Amino acid sequence: MHAAPAPDPTARCTRCGKPDAVRMGDCLLCPECIQIRGSCCLEFGADDLWEASEPATLPWQLVTRGPRSHFFGYYDKPPWSGDGTRMLCVEAEETRRLPGPDEAARIQVIDPASGIAETVAETLAWNWQQGCMLQWHPADADRAILYNDRVDGRHVGVVHDLATGTRRHLPRSLYNVSPDGRRAVSVSHARLARGRPLVGYAGGADRSTEIPAPDDDGLWMIDLATGSCRLVLSLAELAAFDPPPSMAGRPLRIEHPTFAPDSRRLFLLLRWPRPGSGRPFHDRLFTVNADGSDLHLLCGDDLVSHFDWRDPDHLLAWARPAGGEDGFWLFRDRTSEVEPVAPGILTRDGHCSYSPDRRFILTDTYPDAQRCQNLWIYDTRRQAARHLGAFSYPAGLRGLGAVRCDLHPRWDRTGGRICFDCPGEADRQLAVMDVSAITRA
Repeated sequence: MHAAPAPDPTARCTRCGKPDAVRMGDCLLCPECIQIRGSCCLEFGADDLWEASEPATLPWQLVTRGPRSHFFGYYDKPPWSGDGTRMLCVEAEETRRLPGPDEAARIQVIDPASGIAETVAETLAWNWQQGCMLQWHPADADRAILYNDRVDGRHVGVVHDLATGTRRHLPRSLYNVSPDGRRAVSVSHARLARGRPLVGYAGGADRSTEIPAPDDDGLWMIDLATGSCRLVLSLAELAAFDPPPSMAGRPLRIEHPTFAPDSRRLFLLLRWPRPGSGRPFHDRLFTVNADGSDLHLLCGDDLVSHFDWRDPDHLLAWARPAGGEDGFWLFRDRTSEVEPVAPGILTRDGHCSYSPDRRFILTDTYPDAQRCQNLWIYDTRRQAARHLGAFSYPAGLRGLGAVRCDLHPRWDRTGGRICFDCPGEADRQLAVMDVSAITRA
């Protein structure tokens, strides 16, 4: 913890106008207002502020132990079973590098009350950022699980019945599963491995390596019951949608396709390389019907990062919309309407998600100069943020972007608990925090 900056008698407080203020990121606060609002990392801006009348942290606990690493993956799905008594995780040797094509990870079911973990399968299709897209089947969330694997050189999805042990392979790897449990969306994880290795899988074949925007690859839809699969939106179609000059001749890829809560539409990011220093790729945020129709461009090619659906018509995203600044914005689907969310409060990019009742936003931050990752909950009714905790990021992971350990906080099915991947000096482990004192107050 570093010392706070000295008061400046000529600087006046942003909140009350009194002198002797100190700079806290974008704010100037006097000693009295600092007593009202506190910060763990003063120089990193308003996102590091919270109401000092509440505790700065909530207790949390690890539900897995080393020496192997345990993690869940991304932030867009719950690791808890339907009845909340079991959790899923991925177990792997902590190598500080991307997994090779023949390095398997284990899929485990955990009893968080006892800490007992049962290995139920292995997978050759995984990465440190998103795991193997492991999740409970929405249509049978106490018995069946879904994940990705590699079989005969192909990345495939797996439907695994834990009660019988039977496994059924799907023709393509899964990226996101519809909330109604009927369909899954797929993109080429081999193409992702070539364009952005941290979210791709090793060992698969990218059949369109030399084609920037192929007409036979893109967004695929899988029927989870029958296993039938079809291409619903090609990269060529996306490339032809009012293309900016920066896209010409660049290899395109689709990232983060995610179903809306009613399972009818999806959002997706179209990305391509950005030459030079700074952000390594351009972004375009699209929405589309599950059958590939009614394609709509929500945000152009400047900056779009993490996001979540609030409801079937509204999408929260960290973005830079036309004429706007970097921040969280709420987009209304199939319109040009957009409004800021938590301006001056949540001012750092993070992995954002709505609570099951859609009232609270859970998010994290990337490591700052003090190697702190922070967890936050924002109350959309009260328009106030609560700091949940600061977690030291291991020096050994700095600079290793492809194997970094983001917190990736995710809700349970009731909104009373959250789970996150906690980085350590020699491993990463799964942690749980009870937030019911906030969400049920």
